[in-house]
Amino acid sequence: MTIDPISLEVMWQRLVAIADEIDTATIRTSFSTIVGESHDFGCAIMDANGAGLTQAQWSPPQFCTMLPRTTRVMLERFPPATLQEGDVLATNDPWIGSTHLPDYNLVSPVFCDGELVAFLGTVAHVSDVGGHLGDLEASDMFMEGTRLMPNKFFEAGRVNPIIEEFISANCRVPEMVLGDLHAIVGTHRIGAKRIVEFMKDYGLTDLRALSSAIQDRSERALRTAIEALPDGEVHYELTADGYLEPFTLKLAITISGSDMVMDFTGSSPQQDHSAINAAFNISYATAVYPIKCMLAPHIPNNDGLVKPLRITAPEGSIVNCTFPAPVKARAKVIKHIPPLIFGALAPLLPEATIAAAGGIFPFHFVGVDERFGKFAVHMLPHGGMGATRNADGLLPTAYPHNSTVTPTEIIERQCPAIMLRKEMIQDSGGPGRRRGGPGQEITLYCTSKKPVLLTVRPDLMKFPAPGLDGGGDGAKGEVLLNGERLERFVPIPWHPGDEILLRVPGGGGFGPPRERERERVLEDVADGLVSIEAAREIYGIDVQLEPEQIRLEAIRSAVRSRARS
Repeated sequence: MTIDPISLEVMWQRLVAIADEIDTATIRTSFSTIVGESHDFGCAIMDANGAGLTQAQWSPPQFCTMLPRTTRVMLERFPPATLQEGDVLATNDPWIGSTHLPDYNLVSPVFCDGELVAFLGTVAHVSDVGGHLGDLEASDMFMEGTRLMPNKFFEAGRVNPIIEEFISANCRVPEMVLGDLHAIVGTHRIGAKRIVEFMKDYGLTDLRALSSAIQDRSERALRTAIEALPDGEVHYELTADGYLEPFTLKLAITISGSDMVMDFTGSSPQQDHSAINAAFNISYATAVYPIKCMLAPHIPNNDGLVKPLRITAPEGSIVNCTFPAPVKARAKVIKHIPPLIFGALAPLLPEATIAAAGGIFPFHFVGVDERFGKFAVHMLPHGGMGATRNADGLLPTAYPHNSTVTPTEIIERQCPAIMLRKEMIQDSGGPGRRRGGPGQEITLYCTSKKPVLLTVRPDLMKFPAPGLDGGGDGAKGEVLLNGERLERFVPIPWHPGDEILLRVPGGGGFGPPRERERERVLEDVADGLVSIEAAREIYGIDVQLEPEQIRLEAIRSAVRSRARS
């Protein structure tokens, strides 16, 4: 079957729309804030061999790059010939799935006229998997919760009662966890129906030709972009907070024709005292992501985009930890992989690289309250984005994970907490010709009548988000409990009347600060993002006007600039 370019685009986008419908249905039918409000899940469509065809547009790309790898491993235990309509495979094994126990991977086969034609996959971060409540301190994975090896969660349309009981009996909020998992199964049924309708509309008996066309053209596009780069090797390294001790990531990128190899040799060894280790799947997927963004930004994510890439990391390193290393807070490591790659490729692709972002400060409340009952509420606030060569960093934005922020109203309706303050932090964005995005300050007040357990996972408290090409670092992060700075982050007994303050870091700047245009600095001062002192001392702009005059001058300058262009 030969597919012309227009037909391919129409069919491809329809698959994307199906994945988007599954994504939307997951939000609408979910039970937890971590899935429904924080959007900590991803949906993908795969072909009959488990190769990725497309993903929902709002899904985290790491999840959807890992799902095909996870699916192929589960199919080794449950070969395609043994599957039937209504089956749902499941696992949360960190070395098979999405690399920490809260991420459940559900995969459903899709049948058309009795033939297996595709797979639907969803990764979702559930509210609880047992284990201790902390994110950061553990000596092995067994402390972090319960592990489900590849199994059939549903068989021929009926839930497996043994698996359901295992999940329910080993978590604190079973209604919430099973509610999310059953909701996902329901969305897969919708997706399977849509795929069959799609095939009938085009008279297809399978998706082999379409899958081949999508992957081949995507692979060729990425190979063409790699070939345009000079052959050779580039290097970069960075040091980050870790938890009880810092760690270093090292990267060598080798370009040879249309192939690219990323080698993490020299990175720190895995740590047995902190749960920040990353299993290879998440490191692999996170390394693929920035390459796709730089070299094939307009192509929907699929497995064709990974074929020109090879990622290697020594076993036992912090980016390829061995079983049973603690992994629950592996985001503390993988968050630093994109700036590592951008730093290495900045000399070759200065227009496409991004300075480091301000990170993520996940926190959640767990407890029982007479007003709210049993609760487990999550929030995933982020810092400012790093700047690019041509644009300032965005205001606090999820990166490199595609999550959203739980609204204040949802938090206050579901647990005994009040949001006292949520505001941008002045002078927190890394200075530069293009300024890093500002960080944010969040203050919450406990209204419970008895202690609540609060877990916080900060980052960039010692080593800030670095700038690029002469840009300055973003501001560091900080956590204060009742005015006292915290350094250790075991679960915190949050007592009635306590206040927790999070200062989420800013992103790095790009280019020398003294090259920033005067009107941009004035606009930053008028918006409260840069102080008058920083404007003078860092940017070399002496501001002598009142804020309202500054704003008017910035507006006039912008109008004149647009008129000239």
